[in-house]
Amino acid sequence: MKNTKEVKERIIKATTELIEESGGKTESITSRKIAERADVALGLINYHFSNKDNLISICTKRMLSGIIMCFLPDEDGIEVHTNKEQVAQRAKKVLDYIFRYPSVSSISTLEDLGDYTMRSNSVAIQKGFSLAIDKKAMDEDTKRLLVFMLTSSIQAAFLASGVSKDVLGYDMNVKEERDACAQRMIEILFDGVGNGSL
Repeated sequence: MKNTKEVKERIIKATTELIEESGGKTESITSRKIAERADVALGLINYHFSNKDNLISICTKRMLSGIIMCFLPDEDGIEVHTNKEQVAQRAKKVLDYIFRYPSVSSISTLEDLGDYTMRSNSVAIQKGFSLAIDKKAMDEDTKRLLVFMLTSSIQAAFLASGVSKDVLGYDMNVKEERDACAQRMIEILFDGVGNGSL
């Protein structure tokens, strides 16, 4: 008999494949489909993961851990000179990634908002943005607030994507508008609103 870890990884791999194939529409994935894809007995899903929803949650967190790749230095030859440019570039990549997997991103975001911990994807995103800002650019407290506000704004814009044109003035489902929205968020966070006469 195969060891427990190997069986669990096969189940996770099969579930992840089904999530990707469904375009993130996790409601269409059944325990039976997962068991068939993983070539395991149906009961092993509940045995190892308690239930299908818990298994899908584990898989979505793993999938979204790929978002950390958005914070690696660019290999596309674009030169970035300022902290603001670096954060803007990464914000656009994060938005692209979460819109590539909308159902999965929604599950992860809502889970984080319901149980915000240091191990949540939201905190990982904040840490990634922090790495894009030079230590000399601002004090640590300011940086923490800035990356928290940026991450929260990105999540809210994503969750509001169905009405974003009316609410934000940008259609978050259109890459060019999404990029423009991200750029404007960065400008406001780094430069403020107007000339301080508010």
